[in-house]
Amino acid sequence: MFEIILKLINAIIILIGVILIYDARIITKKLFGFGDQNEATSGLKILGTMLVAIGALILFFMK
Repeated sequence: MFEIILKLINAIIILIGVILIYDARIITKKLFGFGDQNEATSGLKILGTMLVAIGALILFFMK
């Protein structure tokens, strides 16, 4: 039971990471001005990539 809950939490973390990667430009348009938009987009994509990698590694090594 506990493993199922952990797998669901990791799947949600991976989903959030994928959303950050693909919708980074849309999210930054709402939050930042034009000058900061490119840097914020890069930061969100890097954060999303790290979330996907961490979540995938946790799922891979869980038994």
